[in-house]
Amino acid sequence: MTHSASLLPRARAAVTAAALLITSGLAMADASKPPLFKIVTVKDEVIVAVPKGDATAPAADAGAIGQALAAKGALTVWQYATRKGGDGALELAPLRQISVLRHDSLRVEPYAAAVRVLPLPQ
Repeated sequence: MTHSASLLPRARAAVTAAALLITSGLAMADASKPPLFKIVTVKDEVIVAVPKGDATAPAADAGAIGQALAAKGALTVWQYATRKGGDGALELAPLRQISVLRHDSLRVEPYAAAVRVLPLPQ
């Protein structure tokens, strides 16, 4: 066995460990990022996030949001909008709280942002 062949398993182990550290670091960074949803109606689309810690807020999944709208008739959520951050990069940031009203042609779907997402205000 050559010297370079004996280094191969160590190199693989180091790469695997680095990948795990990076992945766990990204997962921790995303913990403050709220799940986003797109509310789609015949006239409009809006990107929203459900506030955490609100006892009346539904779970952060599309089905729970739809069920809450059907049961309550309205739901208060945070509207998100795209803007330029301080570093010049695009980001999604909370704009204002809005009320979404129940409607027969309303659709709720998960939204995956392609830009940085800022957390909800405390």
